[in-house]
Amino acid sequence: MSSERPINERFNEDVHFNLVSPGPPRYRTYTDKPVRYLTVVDKQDGVVLGYVWANDEDDAAAWEPREAAGPRAFSEGSIWHARLEGAKGRGILPSQALAELSADPEGVRGRVLPDSLIDAPNATVVEELAKGD
Repeated sequence: MSSERPINERFNEDVHFNLVSPGPPRYRTYTDKPVRYLTVVDKQDGVVLGYVWANDEDDAAAWEPREAAGPRAFSEGSIWHARLEGAKGRGILPSQALAELSADPEGVRGRVLPDSLIDAPNATVVEELAKGD
């Protein structure tokens, strides 16, 4: 008897790997370091929809929807995420992206509240702020 095993034909061919793109460049979405954030309000009634925060040290920035604003806050988030992705794609720092958002404050339904740039100890503080009310 031969000690050789027959080869399964499925495993007799070369293996090919497809390189999958990681997608568009993105800032990190969490930091435990100090952040600066802007408040975004509804254009019509002034209700706070959420916050856009940034931290250069960890190359982090994100949109934090305000839970009390409901679906409006989540749908408005797509424009702020897209604007942050665009800024990252151009290779600018998160703080520069925040400055751009402040200079061009209009979103779809929301806008950046003038003079709303505030410091926070970390991203968790902004998340908790968004959960409040």
